[in-house]
Amino acid sequence: MYKLDTPSLLFESSRPGRATAIFPGSDVPARPLEAMIPAKQLAPSPPPLPELSELDVVRHYTNLSTSNMSIDANFYPLGSCTMKYNPKRNERLAALPGLTAQHPYQDEGTLQGLLALLHELQEFLAEIAGLDAVSLQPAAGAQGELTALLVAGAYFRDRRESRTKVLIPDSAHGTNPASAHLAGFEAVTIKSDARGLVDLADFKAKLDDKVAAFMITNPNTVGLFDPQVGEIARRLHDRGALLYLDGANMNAILGAVRPGDMGADLMHYNPHKTFSGPHGGGGPGAGPIAVRQALAPYLPAPLVARDDDGTYRLDYDRPRSIGRVRSFFGNTGVLFRAYCYIRSQGPDGLKAVAQHAVLNANYLMTLVRDVCPVPFGERCMHEFVASARSLSRDRGIRAMDIGKRLIDHNIHAPTVYFPLIVPEALMIEPTETEGRETLETFAKVLRAIAEEDPAALHDAPHSTPISRPDEVKAAKTPVLKWNGTPENR
Repeated sequence: MYKLDTPSLLFESSRPGRATAIFPGSDVPARPLEAMIPAKQLAPSPPPLPELSELDVVRHYTNLSTSNMSIDANFYPLGSCTMKYNPKRNERLAALPGLTAQHPYQDEGTLQGLLALLHELQEFLAEIAGLDAVSLQPAAGAQGELTALLVAGAYFRDRRESRTKVLIPDSAHGTNPASAHLAGFEAVTIKSDARGLVDLADFKAKLDDKVAAFMITNPNTVGLFDPQVGEIARRLHDRGALLYLDGANMNAILGAVRPGDMGADLMHYNPHKTFSGPHGGGGPGAGPIAVRQALAPYLPAPLVARDDDGTYRLDYDRPRSIGRVRSFFGNTGVLFRAYCYIRSQGPDGLKAVAQHAVLNANYLMTLVRDVCPVPFGERCMHEFVASARSLSRDRGIRAMDIGKRLIDHNIHAPTVYFPLIVPEALMIEPTETEGRETLETFAKVLRAIAEEDPAALHDAPHSTPISRPDEVKAAKTPVLKWNGTPENR
């Protein structure tokens, strides 16, 4: 843990004259900067940069890094986000010089290896989805949603159909309505029923000829597979509308169920969740989309194509394409990691990923549900949503208290207060990469927290430099260092 008595800013460690390298005196006549650089390009004084040795800098950032939680050091049961281990072999392969030294402005004839790899990845993702065509271009899952809805919009415009609405369950990820709005649609909420599934009566009442698509996450956000998906797809198709599958939870159904076989017409992938790419830190990311053949002409250009002579090229000749959604042809570093993961697992391995994700989630749910009840489902898929409502009512212990206190035990908090349909929600996803011992330790810690003094829990975590900031104020007027006073802690 980063010690409080260690200077928290490089500027505080700075000492005049300290440097990483000490250069010998110049053996040529000195010339003033003004003689070499126009005066208008010079600052009135040197920037006040910290003066440090290399060891100072390395030690500062190494110590600082241990204050962060990471999947390499901590259990990370962050529901919905699927924070699983990223195999290091994929990182090593993605760093191969033959990949990192390539540039998208090279002639396509010199990129055949990379294009072959990307073309094969397109085919893998199409097969896993049970759909016909794939674009690797979107830069994140949320942009994949937006891109797919832009494709849907272009499809309906081409058919001269005025479709203005997108139906979205009330348990959906927040990006779903945001993507629908950005794509020019009205987002219409569909209620959940008492089982945590789509309320079919509400869905039927709101399905009309103005609906372009229904965005469903299946398995859904409370960790349940919705068996109504076939009927939902049939009713949409009878009205000429599309079924969009949010692929956030694909790691629960890999190799077992294909979205296209459920009736989905288009979907996106989250490679960082499903195929173990790096997650978090603001990027880089990727969000490939897969669509049925009727929607393929509208995909972003270029796609990677293979000619009859076995060579590969970037296909820009797509007159009905929605155009680019990012520069070049996708985030190849992240996409290559996904390719490596798929190749290393193989079909049987991908199915085992889903089986282990479901097994781990169900095992952990049985260990904790008597402490934090699970409102929906006797069984779950890859994740479950527990509720701290009884602890809040009986002992004044809220979901946020539990999440904060877990940090003192070197466990990252689950997602709290989402989805909104569960009061005092704790959204827990152990992922398939955790072992039984980790799950049992988490359950033991959760039980211990439930017995602790509520007043002490309200001040947790107790072992970190920052405990409980005013989150609204912190977002608007952040204080980036601790001055040693309790009110600034």
